[in-house]
Amino acid sequence: MDDQHRLGGEPSVKRERDMTSRFTVTPKQLIETPITAVASRLLDNGTLFLDFGKAAFGTLHVPVTSVARQTNRVVHLGEKLDAEGRIDRSPPRTVRYCRIKQEVPAGKDFCRLVIPSDERNTGPAAIKMPATIGEVTPFRYAEIEAARNITAAGVRQIRVHYPFDDGAAYFASSDTTLNTVWNLCKYSIKATTFCGIYVDGDRERIPYEGDAYINQLSHYCVDSEYILARYTHEYLIQHPTWPTEWQSHSVMMAWQDYQYSGKTESLTAFYNDLCVKTLIDLARDDGLISTESERCTEAFEQRLHLFDPERADNHRLKDLVDWPPSAFTDGGTGERDSHEMRPVNTVVNAFHYHTLVLIARIAERLGKVNDHARFATQAEQVKSSINTLLFDKKRNVYVDGEGSTHASLHSNMFALAFDIVPPERCAGVVDFVKSRGMACSVYGAQYLLEALYKNNEDTYALELMTAQHDRSWWNMLASGSTITLEAWDWKYKNNLDWNHAWGAAPANIIPRYLMGIRPLTPGFRKVLIQPRTGTLTHAEVKHPTPLGPVSVHFKRSPDQHITLDIVLPEGMTAHVALPCKDNDTSNLTLDNAPYSAAIEDNCMVIDELPAGQHRIVQHCASIVR
Repeated sequence: MDDQHRLGGEPSVKRERDMTSRFTVTPKQLIETPITAVASRLLDNGTLFLDFGKAAFGTLHVPVTSVARQTNRVVHLGEKLDAEGRIDRSPPRTVRYCRIKQEVPAGKDFCRLVIPSDERNTGPAAIKMPATIGEVTPFRYAEIEAARNITAAGVRQIRVHYPFDDGAAYFASSDTTLNTVWNLCKYSIKATTFCGIYVDGDRERIPYEGDAYINQLSHYCVDSEYILARYTHEYLIQHPTWPTEWQSHSVMMAWQDYQYSGKTESLTAFYNDLCVKTLIDLARDDGLISTESERCTEAFEQRLHLFDPERADNHRLKDLVDWPPSAFTDGGTGERDSHEMRPVNTVVNAFHYHTLVLIARIAERLGKVNDHARFATQAEQVKSSINTLLFDKKRNVYVDGEGSTHASLHSNMFALAFDIVPPERCAGVVDFVKSRGMACSVYGAQYLLEALYKNNEDTYALELMTAQHDRSWWNMLASGSTITLEAWDWKYKNNLDWNHAWGAAPANIIPRYLMGIRPLTPGFRKVLIQPRTGTLTHAEVKHPTPLGPVSVHFKRSPDQHITLDIVLPEGMTAHVALPCKDNDTSNLTLDNAPYSAAIEDNCMVIDELPAGQHRIVQHCASIVR
């Protein structure tokens, strides 16, 4: 996440993992993948320059060549090039560069470059690398001095990452920019698993709940892997960080773990913790919460595992909304869209409502009937209070909090994303959200895109994901990075790092919303397939699940016929929903036979589509224009 030192101290995450913590899973061992340079050149001064194509966390392997006497080998590693095409020795702030001098004993050259721990400017709270791996640094480029006796073909970038199946997921479409964005985000998820727990980039190397949630959803969509997300989630329950909404994200991570894996062990083991994480203890009579309430006591924060009596001022809940605020951008506007931080905060209460909905579902799954009823009732009260007390009927927008007249993008996009907005208000709130553009951070983009897809704004959502201005994923690539950034650009966060998975939202938004693949029952026994493809003429996806991959191929012909080819693994059924107009079901075929579909929410629906290969054709008369 971010800049905790500027708020008064380090978050309550120990440098070394607390092995007394409770876990229901054990992560797999990290692996090392050797990568050959995609380009190299020998410079006039005898320095060998290498480009490995993508940045990765790791080190360098140089072949043994034998030297007559002890000498030193000097190596430069970096993420960024300067104007002359060399490794930038003075990159901006926390973009990484290091110069390493390593002794080479007589009789051999070095094989593995040892990254000194003092090269890591990550702070004492950072998660340490396993001793079996050693220290790593993110780099794409290497320069080896005095290297006339070294061939580029023998040098390897040693990429450290969690086990990852590169073939588990696939996406391609008619939009080349979208394809590039997908590949950037997919690789970012792989590259940032280097610690064996989700961390927030190299600048801090600390797990944060909000970051981990985006990382979790994205990891589910690019590999059939559920252990690392759960391990990170369970770690954070016991070692939480300070933002109010991050407590809510723990409940959200728990629910997604159950939905995607189909397993209840973690829900059972941490149910009581999750109940506290809803922050229901802070509720006043109308259901709304505030971290400035007298109910937010030290005893309550101890129940959150947050309060530390030795560093109390550093571990109190603080509302986030988005990051960074304007105060941390050297005169910039920040990423909160000028959100007014009121004690009763609309964004915080939107999260509170959402977590109450989820904990009610969790209680129901675990057979806790009374808890289910209590949480469900409380959720409805919070929703009613938000819609009554925090909504401006004249302007048809949600204001930022109790007593505020300002309406930010965030107050409105979170209300949409969490299904708080009544149907009669949706059009006006959507219009307001669209008027603000991408006035949020790369973190907020996750919820902005979800809000848009949930409200049939798929064309506009596609425009945001394929934009090429300075608030876009394309701009991350244009900056020179091959992993998603911590922020859109320097001017929005001048200490951003170049390796932050919370910037990789399209890795999950594209499969889950653009292609519409989401679990309807835990473990994907039943899957939703509801494409929202905007202006694309074709798109195809391979989505991993515990039962095997789901494949969906969408194609729009010149005469506007829609063809959907679907492959479902054994043990899975699908609920397919295609937008239609005028409730017309007469122009649909399933596997070459006419099909009379049901109509639900302006969609033609095929329910209980069985496992196997299917073709659905929707003829142009039925298509929403």
